[in-house]
Amino acid sequence: MWRWLWTVLLLAGIALAQDRTQVLVYGGDWTDLITLDPQVVYEFSGVMIADNMYETLVRFEGNDLATLRPGLAESWKVERGTTDWILTFKLRRGSRFSSGREVTAKDVVFSFERALALKGPGSFLFTDIAQLKPGATKALDPYTVEVRIPKSASPQSFLSILTFTIGGVVDSEEVQKNAKGGDLGKDWLTNNSAGSGPYRLVRWDRGNQVILEANPYARVKPKIPRVVLRYIQEPAVLRTALESGEIDIAEGLTPEGLKAIAANPRFKVVRAETLRLQYLGMNMKAGSPFANAKVREALRYAVNQDELIQGLLQGNAIKIQTFIPKGLLGYNPATPYTYDPNRARKLLAEAGYPQGLEFELLVSTGICGGGVPCPDVAAKLQADMAKAGFRARIRAIANAEVLATYRAQNHQVVLAGWSPDFPDPDGNATPWADYGARSLAWRNSYNDEVAAKLARQAALEADPQKRKALYKVLTEKVLREGPYVVLYQPAQPIGVSAKVEGFLKNPMMSAPLWQVSKQP
Repeated sequence: MWRWLWTVLLLAGIALAQDRTQVLVYGGDWTDLITLDPQVVYEFSGVMIADNMYETLVRFEGNDLATLRPGLAESWKVERGTTDWILTFKLRRGSRFSSGREVTAKDVVFSFERALALKGPGSFLFTDIAQLKPGATKALDPYTVEVRIPKSASPQSFLSILTFTIGGVVDSEEVQKNAKGGDLGKDWLTNNSAGSGPYRLVRWDRGNQVILEANPYARVKPKIPRVVLRYIQEPAVLRTALESGEIDIAEGLTPEGLKAIAANPRFKVVRAETLRLQYLGMNMKAGSPFANAKVREALRYAVNQDELIQGLLQGNAIKIQTFIPKGLLGYNPATPYTYDPNRARKLLAEAGYPQGLEFELLVSTGICGGGVPCPDVAAKLQADMAKAGFRARIRAIANAEVLATYRAQNHQVVLAGWSPDFPDPDGNATPWADYGARSLAWRNSYNDEVAAKLARQAALEADPQKRKALYKVLTEKVLREGPYVVLYQPAQPIGVSAKVEGFLKNPMMSAPLWQVSKQP
């Protein structure tokens, strides 16, 4: 009898272990989750979840945001029309929504027109960046879609935008069946899904959990059929849940928690790369000492990037000095400026400041990229700059006030962060280099028509290699002459069970959970 009971318990244990491999539990702060409608969602958590439920015509793979790959479209081409760019997409046959219906060109047309009509938070990507108009998307046949955008828009930027959730293709029949009062199914899609992606939404208990299950008709089959995203905001609770095995992935651990996790062989730390850049902006307006190119160059030699990254940031950042982040087409790895206080002092003297230069360093009281308080970053910069002849007076104020001052061009030097709104180099090039765009170049009084023309030319270049070459010229020009000191590109460390394989979070903060597997 005891042998029989032991056998039953053993088999039950094996079954339980097998079941655990069929569920992935991901803990984190998902309180920014507002909706799961792909044409409306714009928050980090919602974008990550929607990306697992909806397919797009084209997509990026892993951390490579420079190479477009087939999605629902097996091929595409870009042609110059008389007044428009003409983009033609050939759809795969056999892709199916979770309803079992095949994905056709009419679903793509409906999804794009829906995005324009709903005017969600991300709609500017279609209307302002791609300049897409209602009626510009047509179904030439059940498997061919044509999209026309004006010659003044960038076709490469539009293709990159299509990888974002706003380009997610929804089941037009299912959505229209559940529409109410002309809302195009917006209310229903907030809490339901109608995509062709690897997962479908089972339930969303607000403030508690989101449950996804494998889409039985999906072309891409997930390795783990069930995913639970558990709301856990408190880092200490998150760490306990990971260590106890309650969750498999913990996003939001403290540096101390991550250090403890990394030292335990039962866990590992996965670095999620980001597209964020932390930088210093120098106001070049007339009469400012930073209008002098030698002063700006001196400041570049007055920053000890290596110590900042390895010390304060504990290695959770990439050293970078150009303005297109690693992961995007056009990333330039050049880092010619090293910490050289003597050279900085010499340049300051040549610029007319033999006794050094005092200035105000504007900084937020909040958290900078890499999870470090911005005043701590500023204090490190202040100490290093002092050895180079720069006397920085730190002014720490609320981030909203920093932005208001910065946008009014009322700063001398500001410590700021930047992330592109879409995964394309033009998301950085135009704001950083084109004064007329009234973004970062304008805020720092950087009015260089050569740089602006290069940014516009690169944005409209359809050939990826020619485009890359243009960005190399532009990034090196701005590096040497512009008003920026790029400090670092931060990473986001995430605690993961050693049993979990294949997890990554890409620089756009999306995680392809269908690629993840678990050992017993």
